[in-house]
Amino acid sequence: MKGQDKFNEDFIEIIDWGENDDNEEIVNSTELKKPEKKKVQDEPMDWRKEFIGWVKIVVFAIIAAFIIDNVLIVNAEVPSGSMENTIMTDSRMIGWRWSYAFDKKPQRGDVIIFKYPDDTTKNYVKRVIGLPGDRVKVEDGIAYVNDEPLDEPYVVFKDKNDNLVDRDDRGDFEEVQVPNKSYFVMGDNRYNSWDSRYWATTNFVSEDKILGKAVFCYWHNGPEFELLE
Repeated sequence: MKGQDKFNEDFIEIIDWGENDDNEEIVNSTELKKPEKKKVQDEPMDWRKEFIGWVKIVVFAIIAAFIIDNVLIVNAEVPSGSMENTIMTDSRMIGWRWSYAFDKKPQRGDVIIFKYPDDTTKNYVKRVIGLPGDRVKVEDGIAYVNDEPLDEPYVVFKDKNDNLVDRDDRGDFEEVQVPNKSYFVMGDNRYNSWDSRYWATTNFVSEDKILGKAVFCYWHNGPEFELLE
């Protein structure tokens, strides 16, 4: 029947979704595309900021070193054998500046770092023998304080060729009294030490010339660490 055929044709046209290829094309066209990652561009180095950063680090290091070396510690070197065998020739050491802070005073037997009285541009390292008010003398190589001989197991007697010699009267020193706020000092190597016995300006180290107490050696023929206590 013509009317029915026409209906069927119309119906077919309505339900005809096209070929598979067309469907695939539709699906493909509706796929969501993933957003492309934006490439991060490297920012050019700001040489000015880099330079300022390094300058800050260097300035901080200089200030820190200055504070440490002038407020906390004192660095010293013993170029001679005057303190052998306690401190060997060419040793380097650290002294603690705050050892005698808050009214604490040097004690007999302390190894101190101080300004050399005859030339304050130089630092010396010696051992405290006489305290303020003490009477000190040296006879036959033995140090006496207030008429009592000191027990000094650290003392050695060497000649200029570094050979051990017998104790005798070289280096003897007539009795003196140590003034207030001053100290009489000597080296442990009694015949090879330029100390209170021989200075021209004064025989004593005043308190205000003491830089600190020697705490440890950190160099002798290489990096060594040795406490002086």
